[in-house]
Amino acid sequence: MEYGLIFIILACLFGFFMAWGVGANDVANAMGTSVGSKAITVKQAIIIAAIFEFAGAFLAGGQVTATIRKGIIDADVVSGTPELLVYGMLASLLAAGIWLLIASRFGWPVSTTHSIVGAIVGFAAVGIGMDVVQWSKVGAIAMSWVVSPLLAGSIAFALFISVQKLILGTEDPLANAKRYVPVYIFFVGFVIALVTIFKGLKHVGLQLSTAESYSVAVLVGIVTAAIGVMMIKRLKFDPEADRDFHFTNVEKIFAVLMMITACAMAFAHGSNDVANAIGPVAAVVSIVQNDGMVAQKSTLPLWILALGGLGIVIGLMTYGKKVMLTIGTQITELTPSRGFAATLAAATTVVLASGTGLPISTTHTLVGAVLGVGLARGIAAINLNVVRTIFISWVVTLPAGAILSIIFFFIFKGIFS
Repeated sequence: MEYGLIFIILACLFGFFMAWGVGANDVANAMGTSVGSKAITVKQAIIIAAIFEFAGAFLAGGQVTATIRKGIIDADVVSGTPELLVYGMLASLLAAGIWLLIASRFGWPVSTTHSIVGAIVGFAAVGIGMDVVQWSKVGAIAMSWVVSPLLAGSIAFALFISVQKLILGTEDPLANAKRYVPVYIFFVGFVIALVTIFKGLKHVGLQLSTAESYSVAVLVGIVTAAIGVMMIKRLKFDPEADRDFHFTNVEKIFAVLMMITACAMAFAHGSNDVANAIGPVAAVVSIVQNDGMVAQKSTLPLWILALGGLGIVIGLMTYGKKVMLTIGTQITELTPSRGFAATLAAATTVVLASGTGLPISTTHTLVGAVLGVGLARGIAAINLNVVRTIFISWVVTLPAGAILSIIFFFIFKGIFS
């Protein structure tokens, strides 16, 4: 294929730029609740995200990639003109990357999934033809954008109510926190282990039966809970501290839980959202390597997963602070117990979605979860102005991605053909 090497280099550069945007915008949402509830510092958030985002992307990032890459465009229609698909994928990565840069600059938590889906649909519909887009697939993806915030919001609401009933609303909240928090920690370990086994270990080549999978997940849950119990035992409690704020010591215990849920959320996010950046890269590499053959399925080289994971980490380190503050401090006031409910609900929803291969938006999920926790305390606890701005930025994301991608598509077409 003429210009093959140039295409691969451009795909890697733009894919890295897009992954950088995922890091700057999306990981910042995933970590925002932990930072906003003062459970961890910004520096700790970056270290946790670096390790667990990369692990999630690298170990469990293979499943969702297929949905983005081959689900939206009908490969058979473009098999005669593979170069159009290459221009389109390059244009989509660049368009989505630029939109994420703009959004992160203003501290808007937008959806990286929206950005790339909008970009791909845009160039395909205008540059190739309406019939090349599989609109039923796009419909299913759009549905998941409504379902995910509702599901996460409901789970977060239920979790926080359970925390109020079992711990905060009792005679001795501190004793009950010591008793019940390890159970929540077990649940976190169990959920994340389950998704890794079902989703992630396929392309590493580990095959476990369902019974084995659940046994391993239970084991991981028990180990995680044991680590949590050890961390709680090392805490110093000061009875005086409870005078100003009744739950100061209880929230210390939840801060431990928050650390563990932050790791879980980072892992879940890396596994789900690395696909947005590397799906198109994998498509370009596959077309070039197969001399212009548009394959419906191509194996995902591990170096591409690593490239995506690295980009995400660097994006968070260099530019993630603004969006972190929006999610963590501006929607509703978060304490570690509230932040935990939101993060665990969001992680559970993302895990369920990766399990079904639906490219949901982590952002929508997390904002839905934070709203759910806010609503558990009454509508007055939510800053409606911030929520309005976030919703508007969500609506703008699809057309913004599409328009930018159409422009770049015709520029690449002009240069290379």
